[in-house]
Amino acid sequence: MYDCDFIREQQKFRYRAAAIIVEEGCVLFAGNQREDYLYSIGGGVHLGEKADAAVLREVFEETGVRYEIDRLAVIHENFFNDNTGSLKGLDCHEISFYYLMKPRGTQKLNSESYTLGVREEMHWIPIEALDEYKAFPSFLKDYLSEVHEGIEHIITDKRR
Repeated sequence: MYDCDFIREQQKFRYRAAAIIVEEGCVLFAGNQREDYLYSIGGGVHLGEKADAAVLREVFEETGVRYEIDRLAVIHENFFNDNTGSLKGLDCHEISFYYLMKPRGTQKLNSESYTLGVREEMHWIPIEALDEYKAFPSFLKDYLSEVHEGIEHIITDKRR
């Protein structure tokens, strides 16, 4: 299967499905030894795959747990180019569908996830301490501090 992403010269586009997983006042992020930041659970939507199916697949691949979707919460247009690691030198344009997942009442995971050949580690971060971490998406602390009913459209432009 191929992800819906491509690189043209120094520009990268990616269509991503991601999860907002909250348990016991903490939100789940992933990280790995190659990158100097934490990132939301999720990944590229495959060609021909629906975004909700992609988030369920990605959540299971990364956590080893079959979470259920509560609802589509955020459509995020993300522009950035101050990159390190695997994205260094690329002008990135990413569209992500963020799904709020139903809580299970436990932070126990069964993660055996790898990305780009490197083991991923899962991190439960207290929502009120999110600004102390280099964690993306950066809007998540503010988003989780308020009550939302519909689908939010958030645009982040961090291009230099």
